[in-house]
Amino acid sequence: MTERFDVAVIGAGPGGFRAARRCAQRGASVAVVEKEFIGGTCLNWGCIPSKALLASAQVLLSARQASQVGVDITSATPNWPKIQERKDAIVAGFRKGMTATAQANKLKMFQGHAVVITPNKIKVKTDSQTIDLQADKIIIATGSEPIQLPNIPFDGQTIVTSKEALSIPHIPKSMVIIGGGVIGCEMACVYAAMGTKVTIVEALSRLIPKEDEWVGRLLEREFKKIGIDSVTSQKVTSVDKTSTPAKVTLENGQIIQAEKILVCVGRKPLLDKETIQTLKLQTNGSALMVNNKLETNVPGVYALGDVVGTTFLAHGASAEAEVAAANATGGDERMIDYSLIPRVTFTFPEVASVGKSEEACKCEGIDVTVGKGFFKANGRSVAHNQTSGQIRVVRANGTDKILGITMVGDMVTEFVAFARALIGTTEKITRITFPHPTVSETLKEAIEDAFGPHR
Repeated sequence: MTERFDVAVIGAGPGGFRAARRCAQRGASVAVVEKEFIGGTCLNWGCIPSKALLASAQVLLSARQASQVGVDITSATPNWPKIQERKDAIVAGFRKGMTATAQANKLKMFQGHAVVITPNKIKVKTDSQTIDLQADKIIIATGSEPIQLPNIPFDGQTIVTSKEALSIPHIPKSMVIIGGGVIGCEMACVYAAMGTKVTIVEALSRLIPKEDEWVGRLLEREFKKIGIDSVTSQKVTSVDKTSTPAKVTLENGQIIQAEKILVCVGRKPLLDKETIQTLKLQTNGSALMVNNKLETNVPGVYALGDVVGTTFLAHGASAEAEVAAANATGGDERMIDYSLIPRVTFTFPEVASVGKSEEACKCEGIDVTVGKGFFKANGRSVAHNQTSGQIRVVRANGTDKILGITMVGDMVTEFVAFARALIGTTEKITRITFPHPTVSETLKEAIEDAFGPHR
């Protein structure tokens, strides 16, 4: 027997689930197929559990620095089992909440592996049976998986992915993190706070290489203060697991010993090969090709999120979900400029940016002025003993428009959405009232610096 729906969504991560809910809210009958857990990587092995661990890490670091604000704390040590229990409880709570949301929106959930056999037919394979679904429109949101280095294969014990790194049974004494991107830097902060000796090895010239160089250099300096060593412009050539701890050899001959090796050199779209071949879906490298309406080359089949390789961000997938859902239910929506989707990294200090970077403007030959604001001059930042970091605002000299904003500092991920609203504007900053004393006033200082005294 075949079950029939208006829309079938494959993948219940942040993008797929939002698309399914939006389709249902627009009056469609919706099936959702998820091979593992509702919430996808973001909820179960990514955004949410990592932020739970980072929250514990931040409390630890604050407790150790409490004497600087006149508070004496005699001991601040991690209780790893309780930290893990809290993380798992948070994830379980959100799973329960998403399940309730699915029921409230009358989404029919199927657990299993989905294979699209025609543009409107899906086979869902479970351990015990195969379920046939028919849908007028299909949205593929199958996410991504960690990239594995050929010479350093994962073993789940010594050489781990970010998934295993969230649930290591005990706090390791030492860890080498291969990859200084967002995931690597966030996990470095977690384990350094717990007492692990952490070394980040990044093949490119700086940490967080998708941001401007000053961001990576600032993070290197701040990371050193919490016990993180950063080795840039170096690749790992081999890992010897025959000894304990393991030996990590760099291309310059340096050897670093580590109990755990976390490899996080990026993620790649997770595609079902059978679906690709059967439908003859076009790909761009390892990603599904879509247009700005999130349509694939096959009519009626849409794709979004990590599987299309655009942002590899949960909120990026959610933005794409709005467009795909609208179009799959009779609308005519198109994606915004991807540079307007904020980029965030929850390190100590945090990193947040939106719009064009300084380096991007330079490469494009755009004449700009860069304004700066510093947290060490901000009243609330000084009061809270969080003075590391700065904000830079990029203004186009020809048009006076704000092209990009990059922020490094405490709580910057919380007001980057406001910064997004400033991209493209020439509004006088004096017309916008910033409450005092707030961290966000540093953004005002940077904008005023970008426009100069004449504004």
